[in-house]
Amino acid sequence: MPQFVAFILIGGVGNNRLVHNPEIPSSCLKVASARVTPAHGCVNSVVTTGNMRILIVEDEPDLLRSLAQALREEGYAVDTAADGEDGLFKAESYDYDAVVLDVMLPNIDGWEILSRLRKTKKTPVLMLTARDQSRDRVKGLDTGADDYVVKPFDLSELFARLRALIRRSANKTTNGIKIGDVKIDTAARNVWLKDKTVELTAREYSLVEFLALHRGEVVTRTQLYEHLFDENDSTLSNLLDVHVSNVRKKLGAEFISTRRGHGYCIK
Repeated sequence: MPQFVAFILIGGVGNNRLVHNPEIPSSCLKVASARVTPAHGCVNSVVTTGNMRILIVEDEPDLLRSLAQALREEGYAVDTAADGEDGLFKAESYDYDAVVLDVMLPNIDGWEILSRLRKTKKTPVLMLTARDQSRDRVKGLDTGADDYVVKPFDLSELFARLRALIRRSANKTTNGIKIGDVKIDTAARNVWLKDKTVELTAREYSLVEFLALHRGEVVTRTQLYEHLFDENDSTLSNLLDVHVSNVRKKLGAEFISTRRGHGYCIK
């Protein structure tokens, strides 16, 4: 197997530093940080796509941990699986917004996971592999993969590809969303109110983006928990209510409408 240079993400918001870490095993990743910083007009419909919860299936512990941390810092809820059997179980059991799937896995390899998953779900899948051969890329795409990234890679490219997959699954073609006086840039993950930047936490931004992508639809509390929180968060907490309240304080009391007994929506 060829040897790759491994990098880890350091620093917080606004830093773009790549630091070599010789302890991370081969076929790892190169990481660049990114910034995170009955209602009228609502249709009661089922939301089938979102933009927040990601499953990573990767058997290298350091790579899995680094990638999960970077995606969480980007604002995603992240579940992980370290082998093919666990990865397939989770991918079939939950409605993820995207799956980052390694090819070479113990128990069940990535090709088999993808083939079996496509029998029941249309979840966007980004294949992650150290094998840079055209026949492998063709095999992945023909099996049902939506995109393909070869290790080592820059994390900013992975983020961009994930955003593109999620936009396509939500039938959106651009990064910009405008709702009244509020503008959202889903690529930069920025929000403006009357052309003034609004500082949101990563989870608050995720809530705004998810509801904005499903504007006019009622999104249930269950769906929001499934897309905004990962397997380690409690669905019995009042975190969602806190985030909704904070967003209303920052973007206006009427920005998010409540359908009591049903959920929330943006008109």
